[in-house]
Amino acid sequence: MIEKTMEEKKFKVVIVEDVKLELKGTEEIFRHEIPHAEVIGTAMTESEFWSLMEKEVPDLVLLDLGLGGSTTIGVDICRNIFKRYQGVHVLIFTGEILNEKLWVDVLEAGADGIILKTGELLTKTDVQAVMDGKKLVFNYPIMEKIVERFKQSVINDTKRQEAVINYDIDEYDERFLRHLALGYTKEMIANLKGMPFGVKSLEKRQNELINRLFKNSERVGINATRLVVRAFELRILDLDNLEEDEE
Repeated sequence: MIEKTMEEKKFKVVIVEDVKLELKGTEEIFRHEIPHAEVIGTAMTESEFWSLMEKEVPDLVLLDLGLGGSTTIGVDICRNIFKRYQGVHVLIFTGEILNEKLWVDVLEAGADGIILKTGELLTKTDVQAVMDGKKLVFNYPIMEKIVERFKQSVINDTKRQEAVINYDIDEYDERFLRHLALGYTKEMIANLKGMPFGVKSLEKRQNELINRLFKNSERVGINATRLVVRAFELRILDLDNLEEDEE
């Protein structure tokens, strides 16, 4: 007898969706596109879902994030699934197409992937990828955003590296500028561990940075605040990594 392939293996699914029409449509997708998936139950509320889980644990939960007008219940359900039912896969199928923070929250809660209810919708390929153990399964709308963010991140990193080289920024310049941005005084910066400069030396370093980062015609009246703003403009400082040194 020939063994069934991974694609042919049966698995059990519970669908959580609070809109009847969308629930029916999702069931139809499974019936026509993913016939080897057995839908063992559907739930429109959180209480209905946990009742289903007590009766029979599925292999996959297809979970809508918004239930009863709340966008956070789905995240809580996802988190509790992974606490109480190890080995159950969770694939998010949601209409929350703009709430990126919610996507992050549910991925942190343990979701295997997110399929937005737009574009290509739910496919056999996505569902099977989750069942085969793949993490971070997304459909095109999310992938498009991820790629754009990745491209912008690489561009920003490249600009930062170029600025460091072009303006001859060393480790102490970066630390000095970063702590100025965090509101430190020169006296406080001089007292940082591993900062081998007194206040007078830091004042000299500030003037040198002004000379490097500004044109001759721009150097009049430049204070520490304007210097820090310039460092951000040139990507020498990264707003997302603006942290003080560990003491």
